[in-house]
Amino acid sequence: MGRFWILIFFSLFTFLSPSYGYDPMDPNGNITIKWDILQWSTSTYDARVSIINYQLYRHIEAPGWRLSWTWPEDEVIWDMWGALARDQGNCSRFKGKQLPYCCEKRPLIIDRGPGTPYNKQVANCCRDGLLTSMIQDPSKHGSAFQMNVGTASNNVSYATMPRNFSLGVPGYTCGDPFLVPPSRFSEEGGRRWTQALMTWNVSCSYSQFLASTAPTCCVSLSAFYNSTIVPCPQCSCGCQGIPGTKCAKPGESPLLLPQEDGQQQDLVRCSNHMCPIRVHWHVKTSYREYWRVKITITNLNLVKNYSAWNLVLLHPNLQSLTQVFSFNYGALNEHGSINDTGMFWGINHYNELLLQAGESGNVQTEMLLHKDAGIFTFRDGWAFPRKISFNGDQCVMPPPDQYPRLPNTASSPSQRLCFIFFFSFSVLVML
Repeated sequence: MGRFWILIFFSLFTFLSPSYGYDPMDPNGNITIKWDILQWSTSTYDARVSIINYQLYRHIEAPGWRLSWTWPEDEVIWDMWGALARDQGNCSRFKGKQLPYCCEKRPLIIDRGPGTPYNKQVANCCRDGLLTSMIQDPSKHGSAFQMNVGTASNNVSYATMPRNFSLGVPGYTCGDPFLVPPSRFSEEGGRRWTQALMTWNVSCSYSQFLASTAPTCCVSLSAFYNSTIVPCPQCSCGCQGIPGTKCAKPGESPLLLPQEDGQQQDLVRCSNHMCPIRVHWHVKTSYREYWRVKITITNLNLVKNYSAWNLVLLHPNLQSLTQVFSFNYGALNEHGSINDTGMFWGINHYNELLLQAGESGNVQTEMLLHKDAGIFTFRDGWAFPRKISFNGDQCVMPPPDQYPRLPNTASSPSQRLCFIFFFSFSVLVML
């Protein structure tokens, strides 16, 4: 019997492990690193490395991916196109006029920018490490670079794949390489096809628990039929006064110093929830056959702008969404005919950039939904979303018992007794 409870405890512990990254709203989402061997000689080989984002709504934002791996032997990189190796490393083993481009055992590769010289570009390169999601912009959800690889002994009898891949983006964990059918490449407008000599894939999955020790967004609620505004739950993303928690009070302008990678540490406005992002859902109007909702996303982060942001929400009435104002929208039909999950994102050159905290640090939209017969109701919190995620991270929702409720128009038994008592007392006074 004791072993049984030990097994149950171990199973629960494994299930709740922070590395658990399964997302029911995007069950097949991952980032794939594709390693193609294009040419091979006795001393070097050419490899094309592609980073492809197969996630429906998660994207890689600034500062972008920073790919690294560990060479199995004494490999070096002789040249590279479409990306940069940050450090050359120790190349003292090589004698002569030309030294390798990178001799690091674990090279760190960063993407080039759009202004890269043409002789250093390859197809789908030079995007500053940014990858969009598949729904937002399928044309920019992948990036690639090419390199010439050799060894210190100038003997490449076989290609051994590196190990310990890392994207350099918080929350992502990469597995071991595995051999797949060789990639095929189109030439001459699709009239000719070539293929790689060998191809390996590396799958990288995301876990919100690994990305951050605390949530990064919260949800507040309100409705036209109730004067109560339900705020974000207290301490949703942190609590004021706890050691290590920093925030700026209104009117403060603290000195912010950049970190080693050039990025500034996040600093949020002091609040009861301490979240950098707040999403507000307001049930605005009810018509005969339709109802209207206003969504406002507020950035409370003083140092960060969110580019190519997106919002994913779960609500049963999304199957009858009629119109969305000011945002783009796409349905996430990952479970057959069940259409209750949708993705919202900004319109290019209008509101695709969510600015840092301040007067302009918010974006908002309204949407019109049809009242589905048999399921629509304003009672019991049905009009509010079941789940909301911002940039792929789930937001903290208020508890259901705090949702704005319909006013009770019928008088309660206690109210009726008070009225009878007051009326009887008034009659006695008059007599």
